[in-house]
Amino acid sequence: MIELIPAIDIIDGKCVRLTKGDYAQKTIYGNPVEMAREFERIGFHRLHVVDLDGAKSKHIVNVEVLKAITTETQLIVDFGGGIKTDEDLELAFSNGAKMVTVGSVAVTQPELFRRWLNKYGAERMILGADVRHARISINGWKDDSEEELLPFLQKYIDMGVRNVLCTEISKDGTLSGPAVSLYKQVMSAHPTLHLIASGGVSNLADIKTLNQAGIPAVVFGKAIYEGKLNIKELWDWQSESSPA
Repeated sequence: MIELIPAIDIIDGKCVRLTKGDYAQKTIYGNPVEMAREFERIGFHRLHVVDLDGAKSKHIVNVEVLKAITTETQLIVDFGGGIKTDEDLELAFSNGAKMVTVGSVAVTQPELFRRWLNKYGAERMILGADVRHARISINGWKDDSEEELLPFLQKYIDMGVRNVLCTEISKDGTLSGPAVSLYKQVMSAHPTLHLIASGGVSNLADIKTLNQAGIPAVVFGKAIYEGKLNIKELWDWQSESSPA
């Protein structure tokens, strides 16, 4: 059964969603701590938190929000955005993140990422692979690198990476459906990978499609904020689909 992970993206201390990673196309959904508490209340156990200010500024900005979420809920939080140095990484962990998602550093400083992977272990490190035009995008999706997705993943899987968050940027925040063929391609190449699909989820049917395709986990945000994803239907489906 696919793992269900709601997302909270933060700008100026507020819960927001961007469209295709464009900071100019921003919708504000309120207080991220209240949102996290609501996610916990309705039954989620895991949360993906992104410091968009941090991603843009190249250092963690919204650490107080992270601390409040991890203090006021029991959610398992993975945190990303602006993690560029040892100090950023320690700041995330010391303020309650159980895992971190790191993308840009894996592109620009591969030896640093390797050191973090060896020091903290594969279970705490999620490789962020944000894709635009088949190449990895970095720095809050402002810049495109020369790294192609599958060779990029292979390099780090060979180093021990087991968790990958893959976002198809052209889908993110659009409610246009996930990039299922892309995720199938990744899983075909790496069938034991814990791949977290991100971008484009609009409703329960999209999650069912990813589940049927064998994708291990999915992140979604706008679909739940906009009321497109019915939580009761989601839990009913999960209960029906889970092994007894």
